[in-house]
Amino acid sequence: MTHAQLVEKAVRWLRRYRCGVILSEQACVSGEMPDAIGWKRACHSVLVECKVTRSDFLADRAKPFRLKPRQGVGCERFYLVPARLINKEELPKGWGLLELIRGKVVREKIEMTCPSENNLRSAYGFRCEMNLLLASLRRVEVRIEPQSITDFLKWKHRMAEYNRGAIPEGLTPAEREFNVFLENQSELEPEPAN
Repeated sequence: MTHAQLVEKAVRWLRRYRCGVILSEQACVSGEMPDAIGWKRACHSVLVECKVTRSDFLADRAKPFRLKPRQGVGCERFYLVPARLINKEELPKGWGLLELIRGKVVREKIEMTCPSENNLRSAYGFRCEMNLLLASLRRVEVRIEPQSITDFLKWKHRMAEYNRGAIPEGLTPAEREFNVFLENQSELEPEPAN
């Protein structure tokens, strides 16, 4: 199993974990380069760090954003490793463990053997995530030039123009699309009691 193959599995796991936006191996302003990170409702982020060897896992613990966890990204944080590579007791405080299990009947599956806490991200970590997302959007915009990203995202409007003003059958108008990332967080989570 290579690191790249494990990252691919992490991306697929994040998709099943209901993350709608997922990036892999993109650098943050903090120097952290998440193997895979996804976002779900209310800007809740899930980080997955993939480790193929014990030495890689042990070296990861010495990184600045591991030594100072408030500098890291991810509301939830997981290590994804081959089965039995590390013990739960070795995890940083609050981190979860995903293990790649290879079986005879089922080819392989990812099993959550230890859940993550879900409030690990600090305000600084949130800013790093925003930087990561904005830098990724900028890379997209460079690739689609001379169009702006705004024009690119309005493809349904172009489809309507080609279809004599009507959006083609089966497409939902942009203003009626459901987008969990635009929901008001206060509607999703109760306010803390005083």
